[in-house]
Amino acid sequence: MFSEETVERPVIYLRNLSKKYTVYDNPSHKLLEMLALHKRKMPRENWALRDIDLEVSQGTTLGILGENGSGKSTLLQIVAGILRQTSGHCHIRGNVAVLLELGSGFNPEFSGRENVFMSGAIMGFTRSDIESRMEDILNFAEIGDFIEQPVKNYSSGMFMRLAFSVAIHVDPDILLVDEVLAVGDLIFQHRLTIH
Repeated sequence: MFSEETVERPVIYLRNLSKKYTVYDNPSHKLLEMLALHKRKMPRENWALRDIDLEVSQGTTLGILGENGSGKSTLLQIVAGILRQTSGHCHIRGNVAVLLELGSGFNPEFSGRENVFMSGAIMGFTRSDIESRMEDILNFAEIGDFIEQPVKNYSSGMFMRLAFSVAIHVDPDILLVDEVLAVGDLIFQHRLTIH
């Protein structure tokens, strides 16, 4: 897969990556097909991705552009390990922090602080690891005393700032960000470009 001459292996390596979804016109058709009670082929194939080749080196910033429904989020979910590809290879080197959907990974009933610790634990960090980063996380997020409130009371911008702050302060090798950043205020978006 990687040549002997390669000094630095890519952190993301995709070869012939494809993802197919099976679409049924009616949910009962899936059951009928599984039970072999229906002779004709009922599902349709929808290829979200076909034969994608990609290598991303450490330190690279990469943007993926395309129309709605072109497979951008599917690709990010495969790289994040949330989805499995139908065929092809996906090799990731390093730890991955993910911001794919506003709200994913946070419990709305928990406070911001509790969600920071929970997110850190999910990424493999100890409580003391997160405590040592907490001041930086809070300073970057700029949500003040709201850190002690349930995140269900946050504005979408506050929610996004806290989630993003956690993701960048756990020092991931790979940070995947989907359209979640479109929610933030202009001042925060500007801070992201200079961070």
